[in-house]
Amino acid sequence: MGLSLGADPIDALVPMWRAELDRRTFLTSSAYSVAAAALPLDYVQEVADRSAAARTGHIVGMAEVRAVRDMVRMFSEMDERHGGRHGRSALVQYLRDDVAPLCLARFRNEEMRRHMLSAASRGVHLLGWKSYDAGQQGLAQRYYLQSYALAVESGITGHDGFVMRTMAMQGLKLHRPEHCQGLAETGLNRAKGKVDNATMALFRVVHAHTLAKSGQRRAAVVEADHARELLAADKGDETPFWALAWGPPAASVYSRSAKVHETLGDFSAAAGQYARAAAARPATTYARIVSLDLVAGAEMQLKRGRIEEACETWNRAIDHMDGVQSTRIRKAVKNMRKDLARFRARGVRCAAELDERALDFLGR
Repeated sequence: MGLSLGADPIDALVPMWRAELDRRTFLTSSAYSVAAAALPLDYVQEVADRSAAARTGHIVGMAEVRAVRDMVRMFSEMDERHGGRHGRSALVQYLRDDVAPLCLARFRNEEMRRHMLSAASRGVHLLGWKSYDAGQQGLAQRYYLQSYALAVESGITGHDGFVMRTMAMQGLKLHRPEHCQGLAETGLNRAKGKVDNATMALFRVVHAHTLAKSGQRRAAVVEADHARELLAADKGDETPFWALAWGPPAASVYSRSAKVHETLGDFSAAAGQYARAAAARPATTYARIVSLDLVAGAEMQLKRGRIEEACETWNRAIDHMDGVQSTRIRKAVKNMRKDLARFRARGVRCAAELDERALDFLGR
């Protein structure tokens, strides 16, 4: 279920949403598929003309598109502030009951239809991200595939490549790099010269990470530098709605640059980029990702033997974690305790005090 790209992504999504709302576990416990990761690379089909499949006499226009964007933006902000487990069922129900019928409605013109499908793709992408945050990687992959199918059908320039970029990021995180460089390069090439500089930077920095993972050190550094240079260049057109899935593009570029340097073993540069990423996002809105960037920065400081600096950064991370329902956050705190164990055993005071905070956060 969800591991194929058919003529109509809504047909694939409806049974997935039903299974989620019925609390059925076969999807949430499903495994990540390397074979499915390659599907977007050779996905070719005739885009279905849905305009004739109206369920009501209502004609959909830009007002409805804006309403869907606003709702998806609200769910995104809620997700970043409170974690992936918060509001997930509500998002599933909204996509199933409100967005899916709009995708199958009649539109004022083809442009309205394209924007609606793109907005729906962003909503399904968010559902994939929520699954990712909950550690349900197989389910996340299924949602990303269907988000990709909606983006392809929308025909919005760059959007399908952006979802391919997300799938590359997931494969890198799971240490399954088989198709990651192909996904990142294809997404980059589909957007090159057709999107604003900030969005282009998002594509290039993920491509840099795949190059680093494949051992192409010099090419990875050059590409990461290029991504950051694009942020300082004239932005050009407005950054599209779908490219703002993780908030300010600069913060995402800094965070991914840090991962490039971390992969290459340059922990000093990685720590600096993680700090830039955390500072580039409003912490009240992006509590989860700011916390995770700070945690990653602390890990880089620890690798350099700077335990006091690491403890200070970890403490700042925990400051932002209150009320965040995220499997990744809890995992990060548990890993932190493991890293601190040898310092607690030596009687390092900052490590012992930080471990007490971690225990309180985890509920002992």
